[in-house]
Amino acid sequence: MTSPGSAASDALAGIRREERSRLLAALVSRFGDLELAEDAAQDALTAALETWPRTGVPHTPLAWLMTTATRKAIDRLRREKALTERLARLRVEQERRPPPPPSVSPVDPDEIPDERLELFFACCHPTLGIEEQIALTLRCLAGLTTVEIAQAFLVPVPTMQQRLVRAKKRMRVTRIPVRVPEAADLPRRLPAVLAVIYLIYTEGYAATAGADHVRTELTSEAIRLGRIVHRLMAGQSEVAGLLALMLLTEARTPARMDRDGMPVPLSDQDRSRWDRLLVEEGLALARTAAAGGPGRYSVQAAIAALHAEAEDVDSTDWAQIVLLYDVLLRLSPGPAVRVARAVAVGRRDGPHAGLVALDALSPDPGLREHHPFHEARAVTLELLGRSEDARLAWARAFELSRNEVERAYLTRRWWEA
Repeated sequence: MTSPGSAASDALAGIRREERSRLLAALVSRFGDLELAEDAAQDALTAALETWPRTGVPHTPLAWLMTTATRKAIDRLRREKALTERLARLRVEQERRPPPPPSVSPVDPDEIPDERLELFFACCHPTLGIEEQIALTLRCLAGLTTVEIAQAFLVPVPTMQQRLVRAKKRMRVTRIPVRVPEAADLPRRLPAVLAVIYLIYTEGYAATAGADHVRTELTSEAIRLGRIVHRLMAGQSEVAGLLALMLLTEARTPARMDRDGMPVPLSDQDRSRWDRLLVEEGLALARTAAAGGPGRYSVQAAIAALHAEAEDVDSTDWAQIVLLYDVLLRLSPGPAVRVARAVAVGRRDGPHAGLVALDALSPDPGLREHHPFHEARAVTLELLGRSEDARLAWARAFELSRNEVERAYLTRRWWEA
Protein backbone atom coordinates (compact mmCIF):
# COMPACT_ATOMS: atom_id res chain seq x y z
CA MET A 1 0.00 0.00 0.00
CA THR A 2 1.37 3.42 -0.97
CA SER A 3 2.17 5.65 2.01
CA PRO A 4 0.93 9.27 2.12
CA GLY A 5 4.52 10.48 1.86
CA SER A 6 5.13 8.37 -1.23
CA ALA A 7 1.89 9.57 -2.79
CA ALA A 8 2.94 13.19 -2.25
CA SER A 9 6.37 12.56 -3.74
CA ASP A 10 4.84 10.75 -6.71
CA ALA A 11 2.39 13.59 -7.28
CA LEU A 12 5.18 16.18 -7.29
CA ALA A 13 7.30 14.00 -9.58
CA GLY A 14 4.31 13.73 -11.89
CA ILE A 15 4.17 17.48 -12.35
CA ARG A 16 6.13 17.82 -15.54
CA ARG A 17 8.81 20.42 -16.12
CA GLU A 18 6.38 22.02 -18.55
CA GLU A 19 3.89 22.60 -15.74
CA ARG A 20 6.56 23.78 -13.35
CA SER A 21 7.70 26.33 -15.91
CA ARG A 22 4.08 27.49 -16.25
CA LEU A 23 3.96 27.94 -12.49
CA LEU A 24 7.14 30.00 -12.52
CA ALA A 25 5.99 32.03 -15.52
CA ALA A 26 2.71 32.83 -13.80
CA LEU A 27 4.55 34.00 -10.69
CA VAL A 28 6.95 36.13 -12.70
CA SER A 29 4.02 37.64 -14.57
CA ARG A 30 2.25 38.53 -11.33
CA PHE A 31 5.17 39.82 -9.29
CA GLY A 32 7.59 41.02 -11.97
CA ASP A 33 10.55 39.63 -10.03
CA LEU A 34 12.34 36.52 -11.27
CA GLU A 35 14.24 35.82 -8.08
CA LEU A 36 11.14 36.23 -5.95
CA ALA A 37 9.21 33.91 -8.25
CA GLU A 38 11.87 31.20 -8.07
CA ASP A 39 12.03 31.40 -4.28
CA ALA A 40 8.25 31.31 -3.94
CA ALA A 41 7.93 28.33 -6.29
CA GLN A 42 10.54 26.43 -4.29
CA ASP A 43 8.79 27.37 -1.04
CA ALA A 44 5.54 25.99 -2.45
CA LEU A 45 7.16 22.69 -3.48
CA THR A 46 8.68 22.34 -0.01
CA ALA A 47 5.32 23.09 1.58
CA ALA A 48 3.68 20.41 -0.59
CA LEU A 49 6.16 17.79 0.63
CA GLU A 50 5.36 18.76 4.22
CA THR A 51 1.57 19.16 3.85
CA TRP A 52 0.34 16.60 1.33
CA PRO A 53 1.40 13.53 3.37
CA ARG A 54 -0.97 14.81 6.13
CA THR A 55 -3.85 16.23 4.09
CA GLY A 56 -3.63 14.13 0.95
CA VAL A 57 -2.76 15.21 -2.57
CA PRO A 58 -5.16 17.96 -3.70
CA HIS A 59 -7.47 17.42 -6.65
CA THR A 60 -5.65 20.14 -8.61
CA PRO A 61 -2.00 20.01 -7.44
CA LEU A 62 -0.75 22.75 -9.77
CA ALA A 63 -3.44 25.19 -8.64
CA TRP A 64 -2.57 24.40 -5.01
CA LEU A 65 1.07 25.13 -5.74
CA MET A 66 0.14 28.41 -7.44
CA THR A 67 -1.98 29.56 -4.51
CA THR A 68 0.67 28.56 -1.99
CA ALA A 69 3.51 30.14 -3.99
CA THR A 70 1.57 33.39 -4.28
CA ARG A 71 1.06 33.44 -0.53
CA LYS A 72 4.75 32.66 0.05
CA ALA A 73 5.79 35.47 -2.31
CA ILE A 74 3.61 37.98 -0.47
CA ASP A 75 5.04 36.78 2.85
CA ARG A 76 8.52 37.43 1.50
CA LEU A 77 7.51 40.90 0.35
CA ARG A 78 6.17 41.69 3.79
CA ARG A 79 9.59 40.99 5.22
CA GLU A 80 11.25 43.51 2.94
CA LYS A 81 11.90 47.12 3.84
CA ALA A 82 10.18 48.31 0.68
CA LEU A 83 6.93 46.65 1.73
CA THR A 84 4.58 49.58 1.32
CA GLU A 85 5.84 50.70 -2.09
CA ARG A 86 5.92 47.24 -3.67
CA LEU A 87 2.59 46.06 -2.32
CA ALA A 88 0.96 49.28 -3.46
CA ARG A 89 2.32 48.72 -6.97
CA LEU A 90 1.08 45.14 -6.94
CA ARG A 91 -2.40 46.26 -5.86
CA VAL A 92 -2.54 48.78 -8.69
CA GLU A 93 -1.41 46.19 -11.22
CA GLN A 94 -3.85 43.62 -9.88
CA GLU A 95 -6.71 46.11 -10.18
CA ARG A 96 -5.80 46.68 -13.82
CA ARG A 97 -6.13 42.98 -14.63
CA PRO A 98 -9.53 41.96 -16.00
CA PRO A 99 -11.46 39.79 -13.53
CA PRO A 100 -11.86 36.10 -14.38
CA PRO A 101 -15.18 34.96 -15.83
CA PRO A 102 -17.65 34.23 -12.99
CA SER A 103 -18.08 30.63 -14.18
CA VAL A 104 -14.40 29.83 -13.82
CA SER A 105 -13.25 28.35 -10.55
CA PRO A 106 -10.22 30.17 -9.07
CA VAL A 107 -8.53 26.81 -8.43
CA ASP A 108 -8.95 25.51 -12.00
CA PRO A 109 -5.36 24.55 -13.01
CA ASP A 110 -6.08 25.44 -16.63
CA GLU A 111 -6.62 29.04 -15.59
CA ILE A 112 -3.03 29.55 -14.45
CA PRO A 113 -2.00 32.14 -17.05
CA ASP A 114 0.33 30.83 -19.73
CA GLU A 115 2.00 34.09 -20.68
CA ARG A 116 5.41 32.70 -21.47
CA LEU A 117 5.78 34.37 -24.86
CA GLU A 118 5.17 37.78 -23.31
CA LEU A 119 7.54 36.85 -20.53
CA PHE A 120 10.19 35.74 -23.02
CA PHE A 121 10.20 39.30 -24.34
CA ALA A 122 10.17 40.63 -20.78
CA CYS A 123 13.09 38.47 -19.63
CA CYS A 124 15.19 39.32 -22.70
CA HIS A 125 16.12 42.69 -21.23
CA PRO A 126 18.85 44.64 -23.07
CA THR A 127 20.67 45.32 -19.80
CA LEU A 128 21.78 41.68 -19.98
CA GLY A 129 24.07 40.32 -22.68
CA ILE A 130 22.16 38.45 -25.37
CA GLU A 131 23.58 35.06 -24.32
CA GLU A 132 22.56 35.81 -20.73
CA GLN A 133 19.07 36.76 -21.92
CA ILE A 134 18.72 33.51 -23.84
CA ALA A 135 20.17 31.27 -21.12
CA LEU A 136 18.13 32.86 -18.32
CA THR A 137 14.89 32.63 -20.30
CA LEU A 138 15.54 29.00 -21.22
CA ARG A 139 16.31 28.07 -17.63
CA CYS A 140 13.65 30.01 -15.76
CA LEU A 141 10.73 30.31 -18.16
CA ALA A 142 11.17 27.48 -20.68
CA GLY A 143 12.07 24.86 -18.08
CA LEU A 144 15.27 23.57 -19.70
CA THR A 145 17.95 22.25 -17.39
CA THR A 146 21.40 23.78 -17.08
CA VAL A 147 22.84 20.67 -18.76
CA GLU A 148 20.52 21.10 -21.74
CA ILE A 149 21.33 24.79 -22.08
CA ALA A 150 25.06 24.10 -21.85
CA GLN A 151 24.67 21.55 -24.67
CA ALA A 152 22.83 24.12 -26.77
CA PHE A 153 25.68 26.61 -26.35
CA LEU A 154 28.40 23.93 -26.56
CA VAL A 155 30.00 25.05 -23.30
CA PRO A 156 30.83 23.08 -20.14
CA VAL A 157 28.05 22.84 -17.57
CA PRO A 158 30.04 24.81 -14.90
CA THR A 159 30.49 27.63 -17.42
CA MET A 160 26.75 27.79 -18.02
CA GLN A 161 26.07 27.66 -14.29
CA GLN A 162 28.34 30.66 -13.81
CA ARG A 163 26.58 32.56 -16.62
CA LEU A 164 23.20 31.97 -15.05
CA VAL A 165 24.42 33.05 -11.61
CA ARG A 166 25.92 36.24 -13.08
CA ALA A 167 22.75 37.01 -15.03
CA LYS A 168 20.55 36.58 -11.96
CA LYS A 169 22.91 38.69 -9.89
CA ARG A 170 22.86 41.45 -12.50
CA MET A 171 19.07 41.40 -12.52
CA ARG A 172 19.02 41.61 -8.74
CA VAL A 173 21.66 44.36 -8.42
CA THR A 174 20.29 46.52 -11.22
CA ARG A 175 16.70 45.72 -10.19
CA ILE A 176 15.69 44.92 -13.76
CA PRO A 177 11.88 44.67 -13.80
CA VAL A 178 10.43 41.66 -15.57
CA ARG A 179 7.71 43.55 -17.41
CA VAL A 180 6.23 43.08 -20.88
CA PRO A 181 7.95 45.76 -23.01
CA GLU A 182 6.19 48.36 -25.09
CA ALA A 183 5.50 47.53 -28.73
CA ALA A 184 8.33 49.81 -29.87
CA ASP A 185 10.83 47.76 -27.86
CA LEU A 186 9.84 44.37 -29.27
CA PRO A 187 12.06 44.43 -32.41
CA ARG A 188 15.13 45.05 -30.27
CA ARG A 189 14.37 42.00 -28.14
CA LEU A 190 13.20 39.82 -31.02
CA PRO A 191 16.56 38.14 -31.85
CA ALA A 192 16.93 36.76 -28.32
CA VAL A 193 13.31 35.57 -28.23
CA LEU A 194 13.69 33.81 -31.58
CA ALA A 195 16.84 32.14 -30.29
CA VAL A 196 14.95 30.92 -27.22
CA ILE A 197 12.17 29.43 -29.36
CA TYR A 198 14.70 27.83 -31.70
CA LEU A 199 16.64 26.24 -28.85
CA ILE A 200 13.44 24.93 -27.26
CA TYR A 201 12.67 23.26 -30.58
CA THR A 202 16.22 21.93 -30.93
CA GLU A 203 16.13 20.33 -27.48
CA GLY A 204 12.78 18.75 -28.29
CA TYR A 205 13.93 17.48 -31.69
CA ALA A 206 16.95 15.66 -30.24
CA ALA A 207 16.79 15.48 -26.46
CA THR A 208 20.08 15.94 -24.62
CA ALA A 209 19.31 13.27 -22.02
CA GLY A 210 16.64 10.90 -20.81
CA ALA A 211 14.74 7.95 -22.24
CA ASP A 212 13.07 9.79 -25.15
CA HIS A 213 14.93 10.78 -28.28
CA VAL A 214 12.21 13.27 -29.24
CA ARG A 215 10.30 15.46 -26.80
CA THR A 216 7.15 16.39 -28.65
CA GLU A 217 5.92 18.67 -25.88
CA LEU A 218 8.87 20.95 -26.62
CA THR A 219 8.73 20.78 -30.42
CA SER A 220 4.98 21.43 -30.39
CA GLU A 221 5.34 24.34 -27.98
CA ALA A 222 8.15 25.92 -30.00
CA ILE A 223 6.12 25.72 -33.21
CA ARG A 224 3.07 27.12 -31.40
CA LEU A 225 5.09 30.07 -30.13
CA GLY A 226 6.68 30.53 -33.56
CA ARG A 227 3.24 30.75 -35.16
CA ILE A 228 2.14 33.36 -32.62
CA VAL A 229 5.21 35.51 -33.22
CA HIS A 230 4.68 35.17 -36.97
CA ARG A 231 1.10 36.39 -36.66
CA LEU A 232 2.22 39.33 -34.53
CA MET A 233 5.27 40.25 -36.63
CA ALA A 234 4.53 38.82 -40.07
CA GLY A 235 6.67 41.46 -41.77
CA GLN A 236 9.86 40.23 -40.09
CA SER A 237 11.69 37.89 -42.46
CA GLU A 238 13.60 36.21 -39.64
CA VAL A 239 10.34 35.28 -37.95
CA ALA A 240 9.16 33.64 -41.17
CA GLY A 241 12.56 31.98 -41.50
CA LEU A 242 12.46 30.46 -38.03
CA LEU A 243 8.92 29.13 -38.50
CA ALA A 244 9.88 27.73 -41.92
CA LEU A 245 12.95 26.05 -40.46
CA MET A 246 10.96 24.40 -37.67
CA LEU A 247 8.17 23.24 -39.99
CA LEU A 248 10.53 21.81 -42.60
CA THR A 249 12.47 20.01 -39.89
CA GLU A 250 9.32 18.81 -38.15
CA ALA A 251 8.04 17.41 -41.46
CA ARG A 252 10.72 14.69 -41.24
CA THR A 253 9.44 13.37 -37.91
CA PRO A 254 7.44 10.40 -39.29
CA ALA A 255 10.62 9.01 -40.89
CA ARG A 256 13.07 9.75 -38.08
CA MET A 257 12.63 6.51 -36.09
CA ASP A 258 12.74 2.91 -37.30
CA ARG A 259 10.56 0.03 -36.11
CA ASP A 260 12.92 -0.60 -33.21
CA GLY A 261 12.67 3.01 -32.07
CA MET A 262 16.17 3.85 -33.26
CA PRO A 263 17.03 7.19 -34.89
CA VAL A 264 17.25 7.17 -38.70
CA PRO A 265 19.80 9.61 -40.19
CA LEU A 266 18.59 12.08 -42.82
CA SER A 267 20.50 10.21 -45.52
CA ASP A 268 18.57 6.98 -44.82
CA GLN A 269 15.08 8.38 -44.26
CA ASP A 270 12.13 7.33 -46.42
CA ARG A 271 11.17 10.76 -47.73
CA SER A 272 7.78 9.55 -48.88
CA ARG A 273 6.85 9.49 -45.19
CA TRP A 274 7.63 13.17 -44.68
CA ASP A 275 4.62 15.33 -43.87
CA ARG A 276 3.88 17.02 -47.20
CA LEU A 277 1.54 19.62 -45.72
CA LEU A 278 4.27 20.84 -43.38
CA VAL A 279 6.78 20.73 -46.24
CA GLU A 280 4.59 22.91 -48.47
CA GLU A 281 3.88 25.39 -45.68
CA GLY A 282 7.55 25.51 -44.77
CA LEU A 283 8.65 26.05 -48.38
CA ALA A 284 6.25 28.96 -48.79
CA LEU A 285 7.53 30.57 -45.60
CA ALA A 286 11.14 29.94 -46.65
CA ARG A 287 10.52 31.83 -49.90
CA THR A 288 8.98 34.72 -47.95
CA ALA A 289 11.97 34.78 -45.61
CA ALA A 290 14.47 34.70 -48.47
CA ALA A 291 12.81 37.72 -50.06
CA GLY A 292 13.73 39.74 -46.97
CA GLY A 293 17.45 39.12 -47.43
CA PRO A 294 19.90 36.80 -45.67
CA GLY A 295 19.46 36.24 -41.96
CA ARG A 296 20.36 33.54 -39.49
CA TYR A 297 17.03 31.74 -39.76
CA SER A 298 16.17 32.57 -43.36
CA VAL A 299 19.44 30.98 -44.51
CA GLN A 300 18.87 27.87 -42.40
CA ALA A 301 15.35 27.69 -43.79
CA ALA A 302 16.78 27.84 -47.31
CA ILE A 303 19.08 24.92 -46.47
CA ALA A 304 16.15 22.94 -45.05
CA ALA A 305 14.16 23.77 -48.20
CA LEU A 306 16.86 22.29 -50.43
CA HIS A 307 16.73 19.07 -48.42
CA ALA A 308 12.93 19.05 -48.62
CA GLU A 309 12.91 19.53 -52.40
CA ALA A 310 15.45 16.77 -53.12
CA GLU A 311 14.26 13.25 -53.90
CA ASP A 312 17.14 11.70 -51.98
CA VAL A 313 20.51 12.53 -50.46
CA ASP A 314 22.41 12.04 -53.73
CA SER A 315 20.23 14.45 -55.71
CA THR A 316 20.49 17.17 -53.05
CA ASP A 317 22.11 20.41 -54.26
CA TRP A 318 25.12 20.13 -51.96
CA ALA A 319 27.04 22.86 -53.79
CA GLN A 320 24.27 25.35 -53.01
CA ILE A 321 24.09 24.12 -49.42
CA VAL A 322 27.83 24.72 -48.92
CA LEU A 323 27.42 28.26 -50.26
CA LEU A 324 24.52 28.87 -47.89
CA TYR A 325 26.59 27.62 -44.97
CA ASP A 326 29.31 30.07 -46.00
CA VAL A 327 26.73 32.85 -45.73
CA LEU A 328 25.49 31.49 -42.41
CA LEU A 329 29.01 31.43 -40.99
CA ARG A 330 29.30 35.15 -41.69
CA LEU A 331 25.95 35.84 -40.04
CA SER A 332 26.13 33.45 -37.11
CA PRO A 333 29.53 31.80 -36.71
CA GLY A 334 29.51 28.83 -34.43
CA PRO A 335 31.01 25.35 -34.10
CA ALA A 336 27.78 23.51 -34.96
CA VAL A 337 27.48 25.48 -38.21
CA ARG A 338 31.09 24.65 -39.08
CA VAL A 339 30.42 20.94 -38.53
CA ALA A 340 27.34 21.06 -40.76
CA ARG A 341 29.32 22.85 -43.46
CA ALA A 342 32.11 20.24 -43.27
CA VAL A 343 29.54 17.47 -43.72
CA ALA A 344 28.12 19.30 -46.74
CA VAL A 345 31.62 19.67 -48.19
CA GLY A 346 32.06 15.91 -47.85
CA ARG A 347 28.84 15.35 -49.78
CA ARG A 348 29.86 17.81 -52.47
CA ASP A 349 33.54 16.95 -52.87
CA GLY A 350 33.79 13.43 -51.46
CA PRO A 351 34.48 11.88 -48.04
CA HIS A 352 38.21 12.66 -48.05
CA ALA A 353 37.49 16.40 -48.41
CA GLY A 354 34.82 16.05 -45.73
CA LEU A 355 37.24 14.42 -43.29
CA VAL A 356 39.84 17.12 -43.91
CA ALA A 357 37.20 19.77 -43.18
CA LEU A 358 36.05 17.97 -40.03
CA ASP A 359 39.56 17.34 -38.70
CA ALA A 360 40.36 21.03 -39.15
CA LEU A 361 37.70 21.67 -36.49
CA SER A 362 39.05 19.19 -33.95
CA PRO A 363 41.04 21.80 -31.92
CA ASP A 364 37.74 23.44 -30.92
CA PRO A 365 37.22 22.44 -27.24
CA GLY A 366 33.43 22.66 -27.56
CA LEU A 367 33.39 20.23 -30.48
CA ARG A 368 35.66 17.76 -28.73
CA GLU A 369 32.84 17.30 -26.20
CA HIS A 370 30.04 17.42 -28.83
CA HIS A 371 28.93 13.91 -29.78
CA PRO A 372 27.41 14.88 -33.20
CA PHE A 373 30.90 16.00 -34.28
CA HIS A 374 32.27 12.52 -33.58
CA GLU A 375 29.24 10.94 -35.27
CA ALA A 376 29.99 12.99 -38.39
CA ARG A 377 33.61 11.82 -38.31
CA ALA A 378 32.53 8.20 -37.82
CA VAL A 379 30.21 8.27 -40.83
CA THR A 380 32.88 9.89 -42.99
CA LEU A 381 35.53 7.40 -41.89
CA GLU A 382 33.18 4.54 -42.77
CA LEU A 383 32.74 5.98 -46.26
CA LEU A 384 36.53 5.96 -46.59
CA GLY A 385 36.72 2.31 -45.52
CA ARG A 386 38.61 3.13 -42.30
CA SER A 387 36.58 0.82 -40.08
CA GLU A 388 38.82 0.82 -37.00
CA ASP A 389 39.04 4.62 -36.91
CA ALA A 390 35.28 4.78 -37.40
CA ARG A 391 34.76 2.47 -34.43
CA LEU A 392 36.87 4.77 -32.26
CA ALA A 393 34.80 7.75 -33.37
CA TRP A 394 31.54 5.91 -32.66
CA ALA A 395 32.87 4.96 -29.22
CA ARG A 396 33.77 8.57 -28.45
CA ALA A 397 30.30 9.72 -29.51
CA PHE A 398 28.81 7.08 -27.21
CA GLU A 399 30.90 8.31 -24.27
CA LEU A 400 29.64 11.86 -24.73
CA SER A 401 25.95 11.14 -25.35
CA ARG A 402 23.52 11.27 -22.41
CA ASN A 403 20.37 10.21 -24.25
CA GLU A 404 19.42 6.55 -23.81
CA VAL A 405 18.02 6.08 -27.32
CA GLU A 406 20.98 7.84 -28.87
CA ARG A 407 23.40 5.67 -26.91
CA ALA A 408 21.64 2.50 -28.08
CA TYR A 409 21.89 3.73 -31.67
CA LEU A 410 25.58 4.58 -31.29
CA THR A 411 26.26 1.15 -29.81
CA ARG A 412 24.65 -0.48 -32.84
CA ARG A 413 26.67 1.65 -35.23
CA TRP A 414 29.85 0.77 -33.31
CA TRP A 415 29.14 -2.96 -33.71
CA GLU A 416 28.30 -2.57 -37.39
CA ALA A 417 31.42 -0.52 -38.22
